[in-house]
Amino acid sequence: MQDEELIPHLFRTEYRKIISVLCKLFGIEYIETAEDIVSDTFLIASETWGLRGLPQNPTAWLYTVSKNKAKDFLKHNSIFTGKIVPELKQTESWHEIEIDLSAKNINDSQLQMMFAICHPCISAEAQIGLSLSILCGFGVEEISDAFLTNKEATYKRLRRAKEKLRSENVKELPDQTEINSRLATVLTTLYLLFSEGYYSTSQNTTLRKDLCLEAMRLNLMLIENENTNTPEANALLSLMCFHSSRFEARTNINGDLVLYEDQDPNLWNIELIEKGEQYLNNASKGNKLSKYHLEGAIAYWHTHKHDTVEKWENILQLYNRLLQIEYSPMAALNRTYALSKANGNAKAIIEAEKLNLDDNHLYHSLLANLYSETNSQKSLMHLQAALKLAKTPADKKIILKKIKEINSSN
Repeated sequence: MQDEELIPHLFRTEYRKIISVLCKLFGIEYIETAEDIVSDTFLIASETWGLRGLPQNPTAWLYTVSKNKAKDFLKHNSIFTGKIVPELKQTESWHEIEIDLSAKNINDSQLQMMFAICHPCISAEAQIGLSLSILCGFGVEEISDAFLTNKEATYKRLRRAKEKLRSENVKELPDQTEINSRLATVLTTLYLLFSEGYYSTSQNTTLRKDLCLEAMRLNLMLIENENTNTPEANALLSLMCFHSSRFEARTNINGDLVLYEDQDPNLWNIELIEKGEQYLNNASKGNKLSKYHLEGAIAYWHTHKHDTVEKWENILQLYNRLLQIEYSPMAALNRTYALSKANGNAKAIIEAEKLNLDDNHLYHSLLANLYSETNSQKSLMHLQAALKLAKTPADKKIILKKIKEINSSN
């Protein structure tokens, strides 16, 4: 790795670790103080390393400087006398406090921070934003790109979320009796974070992959902790693995979106598919069936290369069960596609038109596809409606291509 690439890399990997450890020590109400300490540490690194060269162990250097800065803060701030000392009764002076940056405490602290950030008192969008900022080391510009918003709006969203956590006096990690109820919110946040990457309208492919990888990394942390290693967490990670396995096949060399039926299965990542199968098997323990189990199983069948009746019938039945557990218009729309593959377009058209999702470009794209073999005029009509509703250049390009194909064949 080049020297100029090292600090950004370390910021992405170490920032979150030190922040989490300091927040565990200071309390979540001092999250901005922890951010300032770590940001100052990296600023000093950038200035010092540029003049004197890299230290022998850059990560250890960062830990040492951040420790010293944290101790200096404790020495001069009332948080020490008011909060830390009473909890550490045997500690008589500020310099005796141990700021534990061991691997175990780093992992525990990040897990605790995850639960703090994914608190239901703040919106799902704010939870994702804070997760990207604090747990993933993403900058405001990257977060703005992910949400297709400006930096000022992102700053405000993050600041309001931190103020809300502070005013609600949120604890870093709930008691064991609370973990199950709070874990559901954490899993929802990771699910949305992954979706933000996988289905993102951002044109930044690298950013989209990074979002998915960070969601998977955080999910893996849950599985590696015995208190949060639940069937639901394993099912969600299996879903992420299966979807990620097809990431390289979703775009062509020009960066254009490639629909599922046109993807090259040879580009699918076999190792990720096998990992997904492993986590899906782990998820089979217990007697609770969650939406993550069903979506994971649906994604599993999508990694089967050949279009067979068995494949699409299984997917159809899984969608039927998913809609019973948690109805969503998109799941209903995807079910209709599976129905067309399993039982033909005629039945699928009847079911699709019942959904009446006239303001959704995917709805019109699906109907255009279903009518393509029997009624080119209706297919064209739905494609034109889809074109008006589509928001991304990638979606519009696919729709225009299909319109051109119909016009050239008539």
